[in-house]
Amino acid sequence: MKKRIAVVMGGTTSEHNISLKSGAVVLKHLPKDIFDATAVIVSKSGWFAQHHAQDIPIDQNTFSYSFEGESHSFDAVFNAVHGAPGENGELQTLLENVNIPYTGCSAKVARLTYNKYDTLEFLAPHGIYMAKHQLLHEEDDWDVSKLIGKIGLPCFVKANKAGSSYGVVKVHKVADMEAAIKTALKEDNQVLIESFLDGTEASIAVVEYQNKIVVLTPTEIIANGDFFDYEAKYEGNSQEITPARLSEVQLQNINVAAKKVFTALGAKGLSRSDFIFQGDIPYFLELNSVPGLTEESLLPQQARHGGIALSDLFTDMLHNCLKNNTFK
Repeated sequence: MKKRIAVVMGGTTSEHNISLKSGAVVLKHLPKDIFDATAVIVSKSGWFAQHHAQDIPIDQNTFSYSFEGESHSFDAVFNAVHGAPGENGELQTLLENVNIPYTGCSAKVARLTYNKYDTLEFLAPHGIYMAKHQLLHEEDDWDVSKLIGKIGLPCFVKANKAGSSYGVVKVHKVADMEAAIKTALKEDNQVLIESFLDGTEASIAVVEYQNKIVVLTPTEIIANGDFFDYEAKYEGNSQEITPARLSEVQLQNINVAAKKVFTALGAKGLSRSDFIFQGDIPYFLELNSVPGLTEESLLPQQARHGGIALSDLFTDMLHNCLKNNTFK
């Protein structure tokens, strides 16, 4: 019998539309002879299953829905939600409460990795190199001159809990710092300020595949603009070179660092980490626990280069979460 799978996508943040594209790719590549997959769309107005071209409300207490008097439930969930509630632990907590297995990391790990500052602090004792950084809260009285004195210019001002480069500003001048902080605060009530690292940027995915942790081929990022922002990621305003043009030493170092980040944080299924090289040393920027899966996203590019078909990867992830389910 086919396993009933909910592919959950959308979300309640600025990444909603990107997540819809990722979810559509998952649905496209799930083998129909193995899975009976249903799109579940999450938005600020509610959660809805797409059933027979209709949007049917999901009962979040049971993660099921009713159609023409018949109840429909799921054997597992493929989490394709970027941002809340898929990357911050909310969806995972709900599914754990109703004993439904899901792809990706646990609620605890999702809460940690969604917080850029907490992730950096967690990884610091593990020998991971990173930029100088400072956290601000919305209610803080910040002193721009002191911040710049500590971090330096140029620097990056980022929403602490957001993705797809929403709420990210590269600051070159003291006069622009306050406006950058206010831009970041539109996405989150915490702001991460990081020193600028001038070097080769590379993004690298790690997946659990065929019972092994597999580090995929890194991609070199060359932004046509000032940095790898939303337009660079999703609108073609960048060069993405897979495999990255790295020396053997650099490649070995980023492979080791990516796997160390994945295992130290307790990531599961798949993730993507971003680094900037200072000489031969990769400096960690952040980890995405639900990375983009659109046709133009980095992880699909890297999987193709590594000879892993998305249908095989997604099937393996679902089989693993069903097999290793500890809730039922």
